[in-house]
Amino acid sequence: MIKTKKHYIFLFSIFFIILFTQKIFSQKVTQIHLIHANELSYNKKIGKDIKRLIGDIILKHDSTYLYCDSAYLNDSSNNVKAFSNVHIKDSDTLNLFGDFLNYDGNTKIAEMHKNVKLIDNRATLFTDDLYFDRNTKIANYYNGGKIIDGKNELTSIKGYYHTNEKEFYFKKNVIVKSSDYILNSDTLKYNTISKIVYILGPSTLIGEGNDIYCEDGWYNTNTEKTLLKKNACIKKKAHSIKADSIFFDNINKIGKAYQNIILKDTVQKIILKGNYLYFNDSLRYNFITDKAIAILYNNDSLFLHADTLKSILDSTKKTKYFFAYNKLRFFSKDIQGKCDSMSYKIEDSTITLYHEPVLWTEENQITADSITLKVADKEIKNMSLYNSALIVSQDDTMKYNQIKGKNMKAFFNNNKINKINVMGNSQTIYFVREEDGTLIGVNKSVSSKMTILLSDSKVQEIKYFENPEADLYPEKDLSPKDILLKGFMWLQDLRPKNKDDIFTKEK
Repeated sequence: MIKTKKHYIFLFSIFFIILFTQKIFSQKVTQIHLIHANELSYNKKIGKDIKRLIGDIILKHDSTYLYCDSAYLNDSSNNVKAFSNVHIKDSDTLNLFGDFLNYDGNTKIAEMHKNVKLIDNRATLFTDDLYFDRNTKIANYYNGGKIIDGKNELTSIKGYYHTNEKEFYFKKNVIVKSSDYILNSDTLKYNTISKIVYILGPSTLIGEGNDIYCEDGWYNTNTEKTLLKKNACIKKKAHSIKADSIFFDNINKIGKAYQNIILKDTVQKIILKGNYLYFNDSLRYNFITDKAIAILYNNDSLFLHADTLKSILDSTKKTKYFFAYNKLRFFSKDIQGKCDSMSYKIEDSTITLYHEPVLWTEENQITADSITLKVADKEIKNMSLYNSALIVSQDDTMKYNQIKGKNMKAFFNNNKINKINVMGNSQTIYFVREEDGTLIGVNKSVSSKMTILLSDSKVQEIKYFENPEADLYPEKDLSPKDILLKGFMWLQDLRPKNKDDIFTKEK
């Protein structure tokens, strides 16, 4: 005889049912015992096996006591129906109250109705319909309930209370209220010992100027610490934080966020992105690292990358200062650059680049020890270059127009340089050409000060001040060294080509 796989599955199922049935019937069924009643009577109209009990009733089933004003006790079915001032004492800490009870001694399931109150230690559950299983020690309701636990109030349509683990499960229209916040959720779990609320579905928390959303996480109502996961988001007036997970300590006002972070300031129009964020609401600052990127968005958005980005906020949570540290590169349509670090004072729209900064605008490469830009109405108005200032543009292959000075100030129109003031040890090398492009010669000049006027990035006029020296040389009379100023560098290979190029490593 060949036994098939289905045959073995059938035999196993029968074996399992037999074992399960034996286990059920092997459990000892105990009778409900009457301890006290002021009156006891029988009424055939009610039922031949039913005792009618009146006044100061005490019943006992196993270790559980039941108190009420009146009751019907059926010894045959091992059932009791209790009325008025019903009280079940299931343990030293668990007490159940209501107006009407139907209790089955065989299944050990109690159905309590109207003005129901379950008290377990400091937590109190209020509802109109509660089902309590003494076997599993689980109480549940389906038509609305409210739990008060110290300063916390929790309401929902459905709820389950695991009395052994001291854990409540809430489903449908869940609301948690305290003096500091209101939490709305689809599904929650709450532990009355740890005082931790576990978020198990779409949830919002509103309190102290913060609007919080997530679909997974927890909130400790004692320590006021929160972990948000799955579409986590915190909104604070003009600020918002989104991340894969966000941790926040509400007492100390500090927090951390991890992976796929988006920090947005809608007033100052700044977006920060990265994979690790630390923020301190008390000191009003935050910093972001790990593939950090800043977007200063407007008609010509600027994309910026550095190892670390930091923001200082004002009392209204708006960004006041912005800093970028280490290996900074940025790109916009009109200007690109790199340096070691940067500061942005938003109040007066001043951007300062530090440590070997390089800027590119159209055909111009700009370098100095530090560079400051003034921005207004989303456009660069002027730029100051401090120490070893040098502006270079390529004229032809291996030929470069150069302007050098101790300090410079450049003025812009529509984000294009139209005027440059050079102060201190001013020098220029400029390739002079006819309108058709024919080279006339190389202009080399030296002066204490000079002003250079440009149109479409082309030099139109140079004005010299204080003992100027200027000569026009044929190109053949100058060696390769003669046409390069001291400190000349051509760094075009480092220029970001697009917004993704800001992550390109330097060669």
